[in-house]
Amino acid sequence: MMVPAALLLLGALTAVVAPRLLARADWPDGEPVVALWVWQCVVAAVLLCCALAMALSTAAVLQAVHGTPFGPAPGPATDTEALDTGARWAAATAAALACGAVWTAAMLVREIARSRTRRRLRRAELLLRAPRLPGEDSGGGHLVVLEGERAEASWLHGTPPRLVVTTAALRRLKGRQLEAVLAHEEGHAQARHDWLLHCSAALANGFPQVPVFAAFRDEMHRLVELAADDMASRRFGRLTTALALVELNEDRGVFGPGPTPQAHVPQRVDRLLTAPRRLPALHRLRLTAAAALVPAVPILVACVPGLSALR
Repeated sequence: MMVPAALLLLGALTAVVAPRLLARADWPDGEPVVALWVWQCVVAAVLLCCALAMALSTAAVLQAVHGTPFGPAPGPATDTEALDTGARWAAATAAALACGAVWTAAMLVREIARSRTRRRLRRAELLLRAPRLPGEDSGGGHLVVLEGERAEASWLHGTPPRLVVTTAALRRLKGRQLEAVLAHEEGHAQARHDWLLHCSAALANGFPQVPVFAAFRDEMHRLVELAADDMASRRFGRLTTALALVELNEDRGVFGPGPTPQAHVPQRVDRLLTAPRRLPALHRLRLTAAAALVPAVPILVACVPGLSALR
């Protein structure tokens, strides 16, 4: 039971320390893609600690009951005698972690099902508000314009993917601002940010008492927007992208005077206008490599008994 306990302790330590270190760091705003990778590695390490602890605990129970996992099964009396205190703790740990794994999978399936339902309803609404004309290609184009008094632009996933904008947004967006909005939304689609949001939401909703999962969800929502802003600004400039963001959100009261639910929008505009300092390429490479090593630590801890036996 020592190795499963060490893995659980390592997972708890990673879940507590890593988010605090990332919150204190000043580089994630300048390198959102690297920050997304680091967060994924941290959460993967926490989940891997739990998965390996479950597997080793299960193996310990089998070892206690059967002698070897593939050995002949003894009688009921021997089974009871073999389950000493350590094996009972291993069984309880394995059962609890297995329930957590099943619950995580269920939350992910529920999140994906809800997303597909919302997407299907949006497509039905889109077809109702903008029906295809006779002879029009069913594939359609990337841009769909809807009559509306509120400036809105959103990306509709599926086949084909489409950018849905209202006529109010078209009146507000000038020059290449519409192209910047399209590039922003295409950036989300190309990087498959929707999967990151689904996974983070499933973990946060399934385990609301675990702070690292709530922080993971919040940071995913923030960082994917920064990454998409950067993708649009590289093609159409920071000023154009910032102005497009202002035009789309000006009537929603997100720029004050009081706090709003979308307080991140002014921060995104300020970031685009001030151009945060980026890390040197070598530093980015080091961060990426170091983050990739974080999930490898639980594997090394799990392999310690086997490596010790080879000596």
